[in-house]
Amino acid sequence: MVITLLSDFGDVYPASMKGAIYGINRSASIVDISHSVPAHDVRAGAFILMISVKYFPTDTVHIAVVDPGVGTQRRALAIRADSDFHGVHYFIGPNNGLLIPAAKSLGSFKVYEITNTNLFRKQVSSTFHGRDIFAPVGAHISKGLDISVVGKEIFDYVELDFGRGLKKDGSLQGKIIFIDPFGNLVTNISSDMVDFQPGDVLDFQNVRVLFHKSYGFCRKGEPLALIGSHGFLEIAVNWGNAAQFFNKKSGDEIVVRKIT
Repeated sequence: MVITLLSDFGDVYPASMKGAIYGINRSASIVDISHSVPAHDVRAGAFILMISVKYFPTDTVHIAVVDPGVGTQRRALAIRADSDFHGVHYFIGPNNGLLIPAAKSLGSFKVYEITNTNLFRKQVSSTFHGRDIFAPVGAHISKGLDISVVGKEIFDYVELDFGRGLKKDGSLQGKIIFIDPFGNLVTNISSDMVDFQPGDVLDFQNVRVLFHKSYGFCRKGEPLALIGSHGFLEIAVNWGNAAQFFNKKSGDEIVVRKIT
């Protein structure tokens, strides 16, 4: 059984989560999606999880922990998502919206509040639910535990939605939803909205930007727009950092238009 891990923990703490998992399921195959999510950045974690889950096999358990509310009254969640194409996937983590975009991207899903303390480690730290609650629950589910055993189904979970770009007044308008490690600006403008052709000249923040299929079609240091591997319009700088070049951050609004 595959178990994925995603967190903002860096290098040290994920090992303890893996130990907790192997203590319950020694045959688990653990894959680290990322432990470099910017600290406390739930939206970045949600995006990374969303664009990753479709590449894993059915019955994968995804344990995601970006949890600035750890130890407070925020609830712990387990989700079962069902997809005709991608099969069944499970998500374990905090009730702060982190898991919802990924579950939605797969299809229909049910959300359960984790309240069965028999599934936890005997001693639960107030500051490390990733190790003491989420990892053990995920490990039990990976061994075939029915998700309904974790607690009751709920419907008032915290939502997180990246929104959707739109066409307006001859331009594409949206928001930056993620800045990747290269500084590329990933927007919420999906590929099905984009009708630009390679070589088209665009205007972005009064800067001339060419639309290309990939980064290497323009000169070093030149800005460009393209459809990234995630399926969204992206603003980049070849061999550079678009976030710094355009002085942009996640959540900023953008407008892109073709120059005729």
